[in-house]
Parts: sequence; C-alpha cells; structure tokens
Amino acid sequence: MTNAGNTPRALRAGAQQPYAARVAACIYAAIVVCAACLPLPAWSLSVAFINPGKSDEAYWVAVSQSMQAAAGALGMDLEIVYLQRDHARAVEVAREIVQRAPAQRPDYVLLGNEGGYGPACLRILDRAGVPVLMVFNGISDLSQRKLSGAPREKYRLWLGSLEPHAEDAGYLTARALIAKGRAVAAGGSRRAMHLIAFSGDKSTPSSYLRARGMRRAVAQAGDVVLDQEVFGAFNRDKSAEQMRWLHQRYPEARLVWAANDLMAFGAMDAVRERGMQPGRDMFFSGVNTSPEALQALRSGELSALAGGHFMLGAWALVIVYDHAKGIDFAASEGLEMDQPMFTLFSPAQAQRFSQMFGAGRFDAIDFRRFSKAHNPRLQRYNFDFKQLLEKQE
Repeated sequence: MTNAGNTPRALRAGAQQPYAARVAACIYAAIVVCAACLPLPAWSLSVAFINPGKSDEAYWVAVSQSMQAAAGALGMDLEIVYLQRDHARAVEVAREIVQRAPAQRPDYVLLGNEGGYGPACLRILDRAGVPVLMVFNGISDLSQRKLSGAPREKYRLWLGSLEPHAEDAGYLTARALIAKGRAVAAGGSRRAMHLIAFSGDKSTPSSYLRARGMRRAVAQAGDVVLDQEVFGAFNRDKSAEQMRWLHQRYPEARLVWAANDLMAFGAMDAVRERGMQPGRDMFFSGVNTSPEALQALRSGELSALAGGHFMLGAWALVIVYDHAKGIDFAASEGLEMDQPMFTLFSPAQAQRFSQMFGAGRFDAIDFRRFSKAHNPRLQRYNFDFKQLLEKQE
C-alpha cells in the first residue's frame, strides 16, 4: 500500500478531486494538445492597388482582372480601390488606409502618379510604415522630385517604381500609321502627309512619353507634317468635339494618332458625322487592348494598335511577392524600372488575344514562372507581353 506521507502533494490533492472533475481536466488537456498540433491558418500577403481609372473603363478593368488572376496564382489577398479618374482622391484613399488598425493595413500599396498626387500619398503611407511600389506612372517631374526625392531616400518605404516604356507605344503606332499612309498613297501624289495628334493630358508622365514617341516617328519620317497636337484627356467625347474643329482647320489631314483607344474612337465618331469612313477616308491609330479596339483593328477601322501594358499591375504583384520573400529587385533591376511591355498588334494577334484572354480570362497564365522566388535561376524579369501570345502559336 502506498504511504500517503510519501506521496507528492500534487498527486494527493488530485486523488482527492471528484472523479467527474478529473475527467473534465483530462478532456481539456487533450483538447489543448490537439489544438497545438493543428496547423496555423496560412498567412497571405496583402496588397492594395489604388486604381486611377473608372470601374467600367475597359482598360482599367483589364488591369484589375489580370491582377486578380496573378494574386490568385501567388496566393495573395488583393484589394482594389477605383478613383473613377478623380485623381485627387488618391490622397483620401491613402489617409483611409493608414487610419485602419495596423493589423488591417495592407502589406504593400501599389499606386500611380496620375495627376501628380504621388508625392502626397508617399508622405502619408511612409509615415505609417506602409511600403509602396509606384506603378504605371512614377515621379519624373523635377518639381515633384524636390518633394519626394528618389526611392528609399526621403521616404524609406517608397521601394521604387515599375513603368511600361511608354514612348514605345507612341513610336510604334505612329510609325505603323505613317506606313499605312504611304501604302495608300503609293503610285499617287508624293506630297507630304498631314497628321493630327491626340495626347492625353499635361500632368501624366506616360501621356508625355507616348507623345514624345509619336513626335520621334514623325521626325524620322521626313514626309509627314504634324498639323496640331491637342490634349483629349483620354476621353471619347472630348476628342470627338476637338476633331470636329480640327478637321475643318486641317482638311488635308488624313492621319490621326491617339494616345489611347477612347480618343481614337471619339475622333472616328466625328469624321463619321461628315460621311467619312475610318480606314478608308482617314486612318487612325490607338493604344489599349479593349474589345472594341481589337475589333476595330481586325475590321480595318484602326490602322495601328499597341497594347499589353495593362499587365503591369500583375507584374507588379510578382515583384512585391518576391520582395516579401526577401528578393529585392533593386540590385538586378534598379529602383525605377522601365520595362518594355508594348506590342504592336497585327489583326491575327488581335484575334488570338481575344480567343485567349477575352472576357478577362487571365487565369490560364502561370504567374509563378515569372517569379524569382519560384525560379531561383531567373536573373532578370521579362514582362514583354508578346511572349504570352506566342505561347499558343
């Protein structure tokens, strides 16, 4: 028999507990042990994208759709806030993000510099400890640079920027448009061709760069006169209104270059009112891969179309995914990345694009193959859109 005097005090106390209490304690201990063995909920990287466009605007909807596909492939949580082209609202959205409880803030914010509000957003987010990658439009204006500095200097959590090489879009479309004009005039008059240009706005870097590419193509051509360049605000109705008086002022102009698809369509609307047919009486170019633009290229109403840069948001998610995994892009890519992303579409490529990605079907893209974290041998990022089209050839 066990000597009670030699029994440890804890055991003696336990022996005196009612049987039901001892059973309950055992069950509780078993539950605690089992809970400790269960895997913890998987943490996922969270990113907020401040989308400068409208929620019903084809280009910016495609941007969001491709980003959602990338986030799904990489296991990320993605929040998208549309500014509805009210660019000043970016500051308000940045303030709303930092007013959240720290646990509810995103791990990264992606935002552009449309309207020049980037520096103000950087100041707000950096102060709250939220890392930022600028996308689509960085900070290149010298007066803004005085406010922001360079990435990781004044604002340490401004990680850098990712922009498409916007000048390519203007240059490629203008060169193709001029070639179309020459082909139509072959065997006829050797007089100079006249061109009207629709730029976007005066404050967005990509707008300026696309127009610079257009002007470079015109200068190289030698047989083209740029009659006038106007700012159509990337808006269909405004460009239609402008085209009505531009056509009266420059009746010889047969080439119309536009920095996006909506302005090209607006200019087309205006010439149709005068009984003219786009692709026969006047020739147009545009930028973006909206369904209407792709169809216009296939029908011949658009003579030149460049696009593919809508994927930049998805590529930005690949970059911040790798950054969160400890792979900093600064050493191999530089802090301010300017990547070639524009493709000049042929009618056949426009058809292939519609078949592959129509209605926002971007889930078939394996975004992990573009990630350095998933592909340690990958030295540099390759975000050229043409490779996605060629995979199905």
